[in-house]
Amino acid sequence: MAQRSKAHPENVPGPFFVDRSCIDCSTCYEFLPSVFRDTGGHSSVHRQPAGEAERHRARMALLACPTGSIGSDDKQGMAAALEAFPDPITEDVSFCGFTSEKSFGAWSYLIRREAGNVLMDCPRAVPGLLKRIEALGGVQLMVLSHKDDVADHQAIHDRFQCPRVMHRGDMEGDLAGLERPQEGTGPVQLAPDLLFIPTPGHTAGSACLLYRGTILFSGDHLGWNPERGMLSASPTYCWYHWPTQLNSLERLLDFDFTWVLPGHGAAHRAESPQAMRRELEAALAWLKR
Repeated sequence: MAQRSKAHPENVPGPFFVDRSCIDCSTCYEFLPSVFRDTGGHSSVHRQPAGEAERHRARMALLACPTGSIGSDDKQGMAAALEAFPDPITEDVSFCGFTSEKSFGAWSYLIRREAGNVLMDCPRAVPGLLKRIEALGGVQLMVLSHKDDVADHQAIHDRFQCPRVMHRGDMEGDLAGLERPQEGTGPVQLAPDLLFIPTPGHTAGSACLLYRGTILFSGDHLGWNPERGMLSASPTYCWYHWPTQLNSLERLLDFDFTWVLPGHGAAHRAESPQAMRRELEAALAWLKR
């Protein structure tokens, strides 16, 4: 729980604050950039929320924070903030919130489908969130992009009895016994609307999930860099092999999609698959320099 006595001095006066336990995972300022921002190694409140709608979103950011580093002197409205998760991004895809310190605040997503809901990467196994997911139909399948963003996968598997999909390249330690291991470098059709795409580089077993030929869940493989205004990837946070990651990025040019929903970094939507392909080509040209 955030402590006012440990609040960063960069916070503007008011009920919401960020304290020194912040790990700068970017969750709050990706979720609500009008209130939170990166202050160099940690987040802070650069403007107090204006109006009830922004206060509601700020409470949701508080709940989503993986380290409980956001605090508020106003305790009203927290139940409504919990009920607002999973938070819709598109008609059938939602941000789960409740990011985990185990995954350094990586985002996870719930895909609602008639054929059964899919959980893309994992949040914290918070009872209130799991109850909400259960009310939305539970989880029929869990897809894990790589070993860094698995959070409370075992507890969620036990709750919903959902098989877990992951590339064997990252299946080590407590991940060794997952139910649906994938191998090789070619894409695998998990269902008519779900394509598992191995994209090694960030880790040996990194993979993306393409949903309905529209939304690419990219894990830590690819995201939007708002400072540069372009798609990007990180050689600094590449744990396996950067040239391999570049090759995997290039292979994504073979697929059509208009959304990139990452585990870390900003989401991005292009006007068309052709526009997204041009943006990916521009990113590759810059990253290869």
